[in-house]
Amino acid sequence: MRLNKVISKNTINYYVIKDVVKDGKRTTTTVEALGNIEQIRAKSDGEDPEVWAKNYVKKLNRELKQGKVTVVSNLDKNVLIEKEQQRSFNAGHLFVNHLFKQLGLDDICAEISKGHKQKYNVAEILSTLISTRFLYPSSKKSSLEYAKHYFEPPKSTLSQIYSCLKLLAKHSDFIQEAVYKNSKDVTSRNNRILYYDCTNYYFEIEQEAGFKRYGVSKEKRPNPLVNMGLFMDGNGLPLAFHLYDGNKNEQTSLKPLEQKVIQDFGMSKIVVCTDAGLSSTANRRFNSKLGRSFITTQSLKKLKKHLKEWALDPEGWKISGSEKTYDLRNIDFHCAKERDRIYYKSCWINEDNLEQQFIVSFSPKYKIYQETLRERQIERAKKNLQKPSDLNRKRQNDPKRFIKRLDYTDEGEVAENQLFYIDENAIAEEAIYDGFYAVCTNLDDNPLDIIAVNKNRWEIETAFRDLKTEFRARPVYLQREDCIEAHFLICFLALLIYRIMYQKISRRISPSEISGGQLLDTLKAIQFFSKDGDIFEPNYTRTDITDALHEEFGFRTDTQYIDTRALRKLTKM
Repeated sequence: MRLNKVISKNTINYYVIKDVVKDGKRTTTTVEALGNIEQIRAKSDGEDPEVWAKNYVKKLNRELKQGKVTVVSNLDKNVLIEKEQQRSFNAGHLFVNHLFKQLGLDDICAEISKGHKQKYNVAEILSTLISTRFLYPSSKKSSLEYAKHYFEPPKSTLSQIYSCLKLLAKHSDFIQEAVYKNSKDVTSRNNRILYYDCTNYYFEIEQEAGFKRYGVSKEKRPNPLVNMGLFMDGNGLPLAFHLYDGNKNEQTSLKPLEQKVIQDFGMSKIVVCTDAGLSSTANRRFNSKLGRSFITTQSLKKLKKHLKEWALDPEGWKISGSEKTYDLRNIDFHCAKERDRIYYKSCWINEDNLEQQFIVSFSPKYKIYQETLRERQIERAKKNLQKPSDLNRKRQNDPKRFIKRLDYTDEGEVAENQLFYIDENAIAEEAIYDGFYAVCTNLDDNPLDIIAVNKNRWEIETAFRDLKTEFRARPVYLQREDCIEAHFLICFLALLIYRIMYQKISRRISPSEISGGQLLDTLKAIQFFSKDGDIFEPNYTRTDITDALHEEFGFRTDTQYIDTRALRKLTKM
């Protein structure tokens, strides 16, 4: 800061000014109007007005070096603010970009840029598309517009972004491999246990093209789909993904991606955990070789008769820490201790010449939950009987599954009349399996340990839900397959950064006290208000979550003010 004096015909006015950069151009701004020579003489206790003014500026500069600043605002309610002047800036992306660099993604972008004659900054584009996926998930065009609210907005154009998508798609496998290896220096990775599952995403189109095919939509959408297979490690962090045709069976998707993970990621002795839909005999055999293992859920309804009878037999059950066997018929469902127990039994079976440990668990609490849920669905089914025109459309867990249709005539001819009624047999058949859960594995481990590993499959289900809801990975509006690949790569990387960030702040705040949605809302809310072009004031609520973010990331944005130099330094961290 320095002193500026303006000499007029009748007096001299003194101002404190400083240099600032606005829109990439260097200019000066007034920090404080000190008054004219007569006004300063009145408050300078006999000191020469100009000497007093110079000493005052020196004092301000000393305070500035100490991190103190006095902002004097001369406001007039009749004066309009400047047109087209940005007054607030988003800062939530600083935390996202910090992890972006910790994961070495800027170096990865530099590596894939070699040998290409692109005229754009790959790292800038990728970091922008990832951070806006956090803060404002939308189209690439809208993402670029939103990024203009950053303190230092990207310089890339929309056409450059689309060109960059093609480059990212070309190197998608390399990026996934490299970011996994770099992530081991940032957080703990459990690569002994891997979870695999599939989902699909729909397109707002009517005609099939490329891998966009009509298939069985997880969301019951009538649009062409693309399928995604995702591997997640034992700590809940995404590991690798691939896309395949929307009309392909998901069981055949496991082996190709797993082979890539084994070869490129340097993994061998892994335990692959899947749901029943992916547990084909071929997949089980594949994961019974070369030190690999599998854990997969097993449908009790599809078991052979003798195995089903054994699994549902009320006798011969065990609990943790006891050698005693229990009879399920003797459980006191009113006793909290007995209600909270997990009962289990296990045996070794040979199915299709494959030795497997067959483990069945029974949870009284889960049985009560399923009974309560079904009772509500039966009530809804009874209400649906009043709308016969809708009763032919059923889904797997639809209450209409309890409604049966009988076609009849009074004379025994071709049926023209229909009678719908509650199918008590279907209800009774379903109730048989309440509380039971089964898995198969080729591991010779404690059944309770196997059950615990399988229980964590909810993490990958949550990952898909986060991709679709929080990061709005669908619907997809892109048409080129390489651009679609890049879109899901961006979503995958955003999910990885999000999960690492959540794990970091969970060290400071109990996971039971913070949801992923609260974390994202907090990042979206972190804003700065520009006071005079060089001083920025936090314009958000400081909370336990913001405290945890600052403590884990090692920088602060929640001081009373932050200047341009410090803010620019944060963008380069």
